[in-house]
Amino acid sequence: MKQFIKSLDKDGPCFKYICRSFPGMSNEKLKAGIFDGPQIRSLIRNSGFVQSMTNLESSAWCAFVFVVNNFLDVNMSIKVHYLFSHLDRFPENLGDLSEEQGERFHQDIKVIEERYQGRWDTHMMADYCWSLQRDCPLISHNRKSNKRLFLDVLQ
Repeated sequence: MKQFIKSLDKDGPCFKYICRSFPGMSNEKLKAGIFDGPQIRSLIRNSGFVQSMTNLESSAWCAFVFVVNNFLDVNMSIKVHYLFSHLDRFPENLGDLSEEQGERFHQDIKVIEERYQGRWDTHMMADYCWSLQRDCPLISHNRKSNKRLFLDVLQ
């Protein structure tokens, strides 16, 4: 998206259409092409956006939309395949839920949200999943911590 926006003529009708579509965005963000997912999806669904383009811009936009649509499908397939192939690494009772487990889940997520300052992203979820893995006492881990505790030094 950034490359597409940067290549547009800043005085052209296509760029002006984008400016009218997102009046709350700063000029710097618009010129840099900094858009989030919902904004990109709204441009993809907007037929008036394509009509404001030249032929060259339109063909570049259609290629971008094609890549976005097909990449998202493949990306989801890869995620599902990855999770399916690693199910054996999670505890057997991971899907079970009791009131106590539900409360623990909310406490754990609250701690991780504070660590990530409220931003939900893939890194935060991966951190949570690996914290579940580390808390499982029956699984041996390949990587051991090289940290030396204060008591180890005294001995």
